[in-house]
Amino acid sequence: MGNKSGAVSKEILEDLKLNTKFSETEIVQWYENFKRQCPSGRISKQEFQTIYSKFFPESDANTYAQHVFRSFDTNDDGTLDFKEYIIALHMTSTGKTTRKLEWAFSLFDVDKNGYITKAEVKEICTAIFKLIPKDELADLPDDESTAEKRADKLWNFFDKGENDRVAEGEFIQGVLDNEEAIRLIQYQPSK
Repeated sequence: MGNKSGAVSKEILEDLKLNTKFSETEIVQWYENFKRQCPSGRISKQEFQTIYSKFFPESDANTYAQHVFRSFDTNDDGTLDFKEYIIALHMTSTGKTTRKLEWAFSLFDVDKNGYITKAEVKEICTAIFKLIPKDELADLPDDESTAEKRADKLWNFFDKGENDRVAEGEFIQGVLDNEEAIRLIQYQPSK
């Protein structure tokens, strides 16, 4: 990942500067922090879940964290290297809406076959639902009060039958065309 001196390689630095909004200084600082926390240069799924869960202390973030991890483990080796980690950080914090929706599609595409089914929407909605603290559940609209209802509501935006599937372009356009769909594919803490 880095060179012998422990610095981020020029190749990775240039690639990340090109593909994210982060400056060279930010990338170098994150790399130094990453190496301190992960001397092996990789984050395991378990380490990622532990880090991710800290953002949701009032709820169960493990299932959702597993899906987030899967969507960023682009080489399927069961770990995130520094580059995958920075791309994840960029996509979930500062990425453009279309790029975020491309990532959201990969999150919902559980089996990585290039399509989303209603079962996959339900699986991710169930994981999102676990992020919602119990005291906020009562405030949800009736048609979103369970993971199943939330999945049904989201699926209806795509105008598809129970056994149909949604391609990436359809997913992105369907969500862009419906502000409510954008809200349904994520959890925004109310606090």
